[in-house]
Amino acid sequence: MTPITQAEINKAAWSACDTFRGLIDASEYKDYVLTMLFLKYLSDVWQDHRTTHEAENPDSPELVDALMAAEAFKLPKGHSFQDLYDQRHKAGNGQRIDEALQAIEQANLAKLENVFRDISFNANKLGDEEQKNDLLRHLLEDFAKPAMDLRPSRVGQLDIIGGAYEYLISRFAASAGKKAGEFYTPAEVSQLMARLVDPQENDEICDPTCGSASLLMKCGRLIREKTGAKRYALYGQEAIGSTWALAKMNLFLHGEENHQVEWGDTIRNPKLTTSDDMLRHFDIVVANPPFSLDKWGVATAEADRFNRFRRGIPPKTKGDYAFILHMIETLKPRTGRMAVVVPHGVLFRGAAEGKIRKQLIDENLLDAVIGLPEKLFFGTGIPAAIMVFRKHKPDDTVLFIDASREFDPGTNQNQLTTGHLDKIVGTYDARETVDKYAYTATRAEIEENDFNLNIPRYVDTFEEEEEIDLMAVRAERLKLKEEMDGLEAQMAGYLRELGYGS
Repeated sequence: MTPITQAEINKAAWSACDTFRGLIDASEYKDYVLTMLFLKYLSDVWQDHRTTHEAENPDSPELVDALMAAEAFKLPKGHSFQDLYDQRHKAGNGQRIDEALQAIEQANLAKLENVFRDISFNANKLGDEEQKNDLLRHLLEDFAKPAMDLRPSRVGQLDIIGGAYEYLISRFAASAGKKAGEFYTPAEVSQLMARLVDPQENDEICDPTCGSASLLMKCGRLIREKTGAKRYALYGQEAIGSTWALAKMNLFLHGEENHQVEWGDTIRNPKLTTSDDMLRHFDIVVANPPFSLDKWGVATAEADRFNRFRRGIPPKTKGDYAFILHMIETLKPRTGRMAVVVPHGVLFRGAAEGKIRKQLIDENLLDAVIGLPEKLFFGTGIPAAIMVFRKHKPDDTVLFIDASREFDPGTNQNQLTTGHLDKIVGTYDARETVDKYAYTATRAEIEENDFNLNIPRYVDTFEEEEEIDLMAVRAERLKLKEEMDGLEAQMAGYLRELGYGS
């Protein structure tokens, strides 16, 4: 059997999206394609394991059933991908797929409760009954192609499926415009944030606005690469139901069993709490929250039962500091460290935000401010920054890094390369001033700047223009004029010889 490559699976999965293109928006059809990928993978794993057990125990169907009962995911009889594919020419494809998803959820309630609640293959948005049935038949046929045979005996490592899932999410983000920020942070930005917080074995890691959970998984992957083991726990919360479902499926497809991801609004209703209704604390907190969110929940902030806004209440039309304050409140007292993506306004806006910023610096929580290039994020061209906080710092300095010119230009988006990431992380670890790139500021210097964290106040990137030698320019000009006069005289001679002019 010829092993399949990651690129082949990615290509086949992306081509399945052609079924929906032009009919519904990418921000919506991603849910159908990704859910079908999840269903196909579960079905292929189930059938592959069953075939193996039957071959090893040909005379003991009871033992085969017992072995299948111990599978990580249960697949109810009659509700596999193959069952749906076999009936694809009959009416009712949408209803059958929905029923299969409901049956799978019920059979795996502890893991998949409510995961499919915001997705309906029988929805009117897919057209009238005839069009919808035909469209779903094509989708089933796309996933039944040999290239989408996802049996473990064929694809090998589990992560090859998780990789396809991540690939699809990134492609959807590229075509979903502003809506992409709801579910995806560019992979290189996630990688950078994970490296900045330096995840360690046994860490508890949280993303309170986790989207599709890609940032959480980057942190976990760093630990696996260092230790070879999965000794860590991932936690997250996501406000958008369909995106929360993506996160759950994404984590399972990547083999991340040790996770707790909740659905709900992190600011109004934080779900990651202890048994005595206190906020849970984590070693690492990372997030790419929505930029300057309007209507973030200011009405309930003053009476917040977790006292998250005791340093100040953010402006009602800009929720950036609401997320920052929540994250800081969930850090463990000694090991806690966090990285958060923010718009640059967070660094210098005054009034309530200025007071909060001062308080965070007074408490010596801010560790670094890193300016990123523009056009890195899907759906916005504005440059962003990463703020790094630590609960336990060796001194009161803040490192400023201006990486705004560190990128490779792409067709629609700029990109950070491994070299750029290495430079940023190396500079962060060294905490040394680098001309026109980084500056280590003392608390006194920040106070002199009235707690304004705008990066150009600390990192001078001004390039002096080379002095112009006016006498040399004049001499060059006279030389050129002399040459031109000679050429004009030569041309006049040629014209006279040809009988033009006197």
